[in-house]
Amino acid sequence: MPKNYRPRYPDNWEDIANAVKRSVNWKCSKCGLQCIDPDQDSSKLSRSEKMARTLTVHHRNYMPEDNRWENLWAICTACHLSYHTRRKGNVSPGQLSLF
Repeated sequence: MPKNYRPRYPDNWEDIANAVKRSVNWKCSKCGLQCIDPDQDSSKLSRSEKMARTLTVHHRNYMPEDNRWENLWAICTACHLSYHTRRKGNVSPGQLSLF
């Protein structure tokens, strides 16, 4: 995530995001794509395959400060991007976090 967005996230954001991802077994909650578990060997995947199969955490209300469980949604990068593109939100495609 870009540095100017980092202050809006708690210090333990990575722990929170990983807990959300683990809760859905690293599967996109929107499209069902099985994404890459960090314990999985992904060395044979191309960079584009890794990007496509990366699970992110979306804030349903688009507010990174609101980390209530019901506001967090584990979705793949394509689904995450579609939410921000449709909304024309404050996050550009290059700004989605990959962890």
